[in-house]
Amino acid sequence: MTTATTITELRSTLLQVPWQGDPPPAGILAAPKRDLYVLEIETQGGLTGMSYMMPLRGGLHTIDAAMKELIAPHVIGRDATEIEGIWQTLYRSNFWLGRMGVTVFAQSAVDMALWDLLGKRAGLPLFRLWGAARTEIPAYGSGCFRGYGRDGMIDRARRFTAQGLKAIKMQVAHIRPWREDVLNVKAMREAMGGGVEIMIDVNMGWDADTAIQAGHRIDEFDPYWLEEPVIAEDFTGYRRIAAALKTRIVGGESHFGRNDLRPFFEAPHPVPILQPDPMRGGFTELRKIAAAAEPWGIKIAPHLFHETMVHLLAAIPNASWLEYMDWNDDLWIDPILPSKDGTMSPPERPGHGLAFRPEVLKDHKVGGTRMKG
Repeated sequence: MTTATTITELRSTLLQVPWQGDPPPAGILAAPKRDLYVLEIETQGGLTGMSYMMPLRGGLHTIDAAMKELIAPHVIGRDATEIEGIWQTLYRSNFWLGRMGVTVFAQSAVDMALWDLLGKRAGLPLFRLWGAARTEIPAYGSGCFRGYGRDGMIDRARRFTAQGLKAIKMQVAHIRPWREDVLNVKAMREAMGGGVEIMIDVNMGWDADTAIQAGHRIDEFDPYWLEEPVIAEDFTGYRRIAAALKTRIVGGESHFGRNDLRPFFEAPHPVPILQPDPMRGGFTELRKIAAAAEPWGIKIAPHLFHETMVHLLAAIPNASWLEYMDWNDDLWIDPILPSKDGTMSPPERPGHGLAFRPEVLKDHKVGGTRMKG
């Protein structure tokens, strides 16, 4: 360990930022504002790494309490380059309380901030630090939420395709009956034509029987995938649906790490694409999930956070689609935007290359903690 990389301080900033326009009418988002948890880790030599999370269902102060009580004491004083060792320490020390849940969220914030710090120390963007595999990743436009109504979803999809994106994702379930969802998919296919891929997100809003009943009718409109058709724990439901439908079934965003995803690797494999969430294990765990999936021919299309997930997909051999959700583009000094050919590229700046606009951090702070040894 060198003195320069000894961790001396963790600083959290809790943000509640108004949505651009009205909150997305998804039927699954509880927060009236965008909740963001920002973590900075500083070393004795002045190195700093930053991470952010958007928990979507509240809990900012709960995450911060876990960070202060259960995470920071195991991190302060450690060498910032011991990312794997710190990950294992945090997971094992909090296993009794947090094998899945809020402590893993807090642990993930630490992990992602440490990788940012290490990339800055090396002078490399994360995708090059991890061994670059590509510099362009196909992206799909996400957030054609059910609550926009049929015409509203189509209008949002057209805005994405006007940017050059070759794929979009629309939502079903939660707000209206499934038969109406089928008609929405039909209308979206008619509007998009045959040259645009259509992903469909159920957000765990159906049971297996409903997913099969609706899916048989949706099959004929040639969607690219049907995502999270049932609640995360229903692995039997995933297998039933995958066996019944032509459309590929995908999922994984609500699962915590490799162990929680293990049934997806067991034969018969119900999903050809996994969608792990970086808040449920950090970059360290996502890279391991990708490595575990690759021998089975399973690809990775991470959940949200294209600003950092662009680095992950640029560094693994089994990359699938990148989810472009434009709702946070206003937060960054240099937002990462799609190219006209429908791809996205990681920035060449060291670490993840992101920086919040100063006024966002100043004007929308609702809390935070300074944690020192």
